[in-house]
Amino acid sequence: MNHHRRYFARPVSSLWLAVLLLWANACLAATDPLPSWNDGPTKQSIESFVKKVTTQGSPDFVPPEQRIATFDNDGTLWAEQPVYSEFFFVMDQVKAQLPQHPEWKTTEPFKSALAGDLMGLAASGEKGAAELIAATHAGMTTDEFAQRVNAWVATARHPKTHRVFTEMVYQPMLELLHYLRDNGFKTYIVSGGGQDFIRAWAEAVYGVPPEQVIGSEGELTYQSRDGHPVLIKQAKIALVDDHGGKPVGIERFIGRKPILAFGNSDGDQQMLEWTMSGAGTRFAGLVHHTDDVREFAYDRQSPVGKLDKALDEATAKGWAVVDMKNDWKVIFPPEKAAKK
Repeated sequence: MNHHRRYFARPVSSLWLAVLLLWANACLAATDPLPSWNDGPTKQSIESFVKKVTTQGSPDFVPPEQRIATFDNDGTLWAEQPVYSEFFFVMDQVKAQLPQHPEWKTTEPFKSALAGDLMGLAASGEKGAAELIAATHAGMTTDEFAQRVNAWVATARHPKTHRVFTEMVYQPMLELLHYLRDNGFKTYIVSGGGQDFIRAWAEAVYGVPPEQVIGSEGELTYQSRDGHPVLIKQAKIALVDDHGGKPVGIERFIGRKPILAFGNSDGDQQMLEWTMSGAGTRFAGLVHHTDDVREFAYDRQSPVGKLDKALDEATAKGWAVVDMKNDWKVIFPPEKAAKK
């Protein structure tokens, strides 16, 4: 009998060991706030920074009210190739409003939008995007515009992946947003894209409420329609929130310098410089698009999301540079319904 007990004890012990190992791995995964990031210097620098500024008694401790983190949107939180995603929305708006604006057939960037010329749209940059946005949105109420955006993002799909555009977000960056908020940070989007366009869906996708979205914006006027107060979008541009406009937008809407900022292009360079110009421990990061298999690879020569001078400055000043190919285990969240 003792012999049989010893015989059966070995496999049972091995089974329990396997169970314990699985349990330990599961616990480790559950405690990793950035599971889609590969272990390495970039992930370690983020976690080290957060620990320093949130640990009571640390010389680098930052009170919660000062833990401001700003993120660019296009190319930093979601894909921006072959052109900015908002351009696809605007192209639909240009086509719909062409009968009222025949001059658009020969005027850029409207001509490119009507022709579906993505390279032409890309060449117009954020300025072209702001011009298209201002012209096509004028006359709408803010509520009407939000309804149009929400209807569009529910059905429109990216030309390469056939995902809806709100599934073209980066899973590692979603984790970073959650990680920061779990540690007392307030997360803001500071984008060259249209402020009202992003506000329509940012809370559902990123967990960032509308009041924490800063973007390029047009003028608004107050009116009463049928006895109901409305805000009407105007064709005049109030702020192009790109390059030097980003620190302006941050100061205007937040009133504090961020202690962490993430971007991906030369359009974010001034926001990162502004962030790092403050006192105390600070963090500046760039997402470098190096993965031409799972996403897109581009930097210095790209007409969309050009990363040239900011990359040189990041190297010179020791800013974090995320190598998308090597630092991220996955790019996008699990697909819900990708159709061709």
